[in-house]
Amino acid sequence: MTQSIVVQVGQCGNQVGCRFWDLALREHAHVNQTGVYDEALSSFFRNVDQRRAGGADATGGRITALKARAVLVDMEEGVLGEILQGPLRSLFNSTQLISDVSGSGNNWAVGHHTYGLTYREQIVDQVRKAAEHCDCLQCFFLIHSMGGGTGSGLGTFVLKLLEEEFPEVCRIVTSVYPTAEDDVITSPYNSVLAMKELTEHADCVLPVDNQSLVDIVGKIQHMSNTGKPSCTIKKDCTIISGHGGVVKVEKPFDAMNNIVANLLLNITSSARFEGSLNMDLNEIAMNLVPFPRLHYLVPSLTPLYTLADVNVPPRRLDQMFSDAFSKDHQLIRADPKHNLYLACALMLRGNVQMSDLRRNIERLKPTLPFVPWNQEGWKTSLCSVPPVCHSHSLLALANNTCVKSTFFDLRERFVKLYRRKAHLHHYLAVDGMELAGFNEALSSISDLIEDYTHLEHPLMPNAPRLAIAT
Repeated sequence: MTQSIVVQVGQCGNQVGCRFWDLALREHAHVNQTGVYDEALSSFFRNVDQRRAGGADATGGRITALKARAVLVDMEEGVLGEILQGPLRSLFNSTQLISDVSGSGNNWAVGHHTYGLTYREQIVDQVRKAAEHCDCLQCFFLIHSMGGGTGSGLGTFVLKLLEEEFPEVCRIVTSVYPTAEDDVITSPYNSVLAMKELTEHADCVLPVDNQSLVDIVGKIQHMSNTGKPSCTIKKDCTIISGHGGVVKVEKPFDAMNNIVANLLLNITSSARFEGSLNMDLNEIAMNLVPFPRLHYLVPSLTPLYTLADVNVPPRRLDQMFSDAFSKDHQLIRADPKHNLYLACALMLRGNVQMSDLRRNIERLKPTLPFVPWNQEGWKTSLCSVPPVCHSHSLLALANNTCVKSTFFDLRERFVKLYRRKAHLHHYLAVDGMELAGFNEALSSISDLIEDYTHLEHPLMPNAPRLAIAT
């Protein structure tokens, strides 16, 4: 069994990370009712014998004290302080939490250059310690947001560190993108500067759009408020906070964070549990990324909720597959059916047969436009353990050119500020930040958009070919 390390950076990254750890514990407790430390738990948790000096790992047997394989970084103390005081405090040693007091001021340059250099050695030290406790380190999961200063700036600095220190270990990044109405005026700068680093240093990026999360939560809450018995949402379903009950108004992000946490639970299910067709995390990049820079995978989840009325029959399996390719279940706003698929992964959980999987792929293939040179570009996995409160679930990861619309909108918002040189002085006042950095970031995202566009509109067959020197 392999192990993975989660690196959470910034307020958003740590809030999503906490939901992941909470839901992962709930899921493992539901499956592992014997209290024995098994291989499934070892993928993300250490079993520590606190009676031994230095908290050495216990050598199997009963669960003594679980510690998360994680490094938590934030340049404000608020969220990390809440973690140390909250119900998950026993999962982390204080050394795993790296914080400052002043924050990054929504400035990518402060997070990337100032705090990056200041905390470089401390971050590397904690990541190395976490890696030393792994028998077979397979993957780093980085969770961060794009709009703020710490998540975008320090988050992408950490990504480069992971590549430098562990070049052979897969790096999967979950990036939360801001909406056009984001209250951080400099979020277009932060996002585009971060995009350049993600394009150059990540193996896979799972982009998540805040607006999509808001829309999904809104739809589910509307269902729950219709008053119909069949539309009562189960208390333990995806959108519910760890405190029980429908998420409270004063914590609107809990429901959104839960959806992202479930994305991570599903993508790691094959690494944690047995199944008839397991998928190695390294296989995601190997099979879904035909070109190194085009590694942005559109995630969609289904089902996103569970109805409380047990008399209501679950949605047919075929409908679940159809939902996975609809805009309503995507975690980023785009329309893949009007764009081009480069590859697609289907990660199923629960009692699903291989024949069901093959049948639905054959049913959907005629409706999904794939690039002509990769018509069979499907990767599949079957994990026998379903999520808590679900009979089965499906996570689809699509490498689709539709992501370019998100990048195009982001570039437009960046250019509107950059043309007027608005707020630039805050960035250029930071040691290590130069105007060339903005130009390079703009060029990088423009090249990325152009790469996707060329795939959608290849050269005509009779176009003149370039002469090759002999």
